[in-house]
Amino acid sequence: MSNMEDSIKTIVEQVLKEIAVTEVVKTSTGEAVKDISAKGLTVIDSADVIDLSTIDLQTQLLVPNPKNKDLYMDMKKSTAARIGVWRAGPRPLTETLLRFRADHAVAQDSVMGEISEEDAAKYKMVYVKSPCRDKDEYLTRPELGRVLDEESLKKIEKECEKKPQVQIVVADGLSSKAMEANLPDLYPAMLQGLQSMGIKIGTPIMAKYARVGLMDSIGEAIKPDVCINLIGERPGLGTAESMSAYIVYNPRAGVIESERTVISNIHKGGTPAVEAGAAIATLIKKILDAKASGVNLKI
Repeated sequence: MSNMEDSIKTIVEQVLKEIAVTEVVKTSTGEAVKDISAKGLTVIDSADVIDLSTIDLQTQLLVPNPKNKDLYMDMKKSTAARIGVWRAGPRPLTETLLRFRADHAVAQDSVMGEISEEDAAKYKMVYVKSPCRDKDEYLTRPELGRVLDEESLKKIEKECEKKPQVQIVVADGLSSKAMEANLPDLYPAMLQGLQSMGIKIGTPIMAKYARVGLMDSIGEAIKPDVCINLIGERPGLGTAESMSAYIVYNPRAGVIESERTVISNIHKGGTPAVEAGAAIATLIKKILDAKASGVNLKI
């Protein structure tokens, strides 16, 4: 028994000696990691680690020696589903599991992200918000996201043009990343389309902690013919950048959902932002001409 204990002790001591010990040293260029282990093990800088969320799943095939690789790749290009990711026995591969967790983290970051007054100023929009005090309240009290707080109502009264043909609202919704990813291309394309058709646009608004129904509260205050709400949709593991455009004729308190016309899945893997901007402008013209939206609009 004593010999066995001695053997175990010897093994433990050897393992401990081989563990790489690192120290952080300051350099003229910042912070660097120096390896001082006896074995000379390499320390990997975090800058060299691949961001798995940036890998295009539709071009990544993890199946070893596929019988028909071309067919597999055609299938992957036709869907955002996670196919061709392979397994280790009944479990997913480490890379597959890490990618799943990375995409989940991106989705969570998008939900918890917030817009600011600086974002509104960048697009020359009036910055407003719902009565929600923080993101937690926004997520747990959806009814509060459908109205403006008192300060925002006063700001709209003071700074926004009344009774335009079209009132534009940009809202964070459940994905701030959707606004960041799509607005730079969608917004100019939409404005150009509306202006080319001679449609009068009101003072654009950017809303924080907003739900779709916030456009009704804004419509009640400004009285436009049409209101459009460009809002970030709930992110998933496929994308965290999807935006939708909700459009309603005669926006007001008490609008029912069937009165809204929607263009959804606006993102690089769905309807591209520039294309969506042009399509929205054309659709708004049809709504103005028909004086109807939602199920009442005959396209």
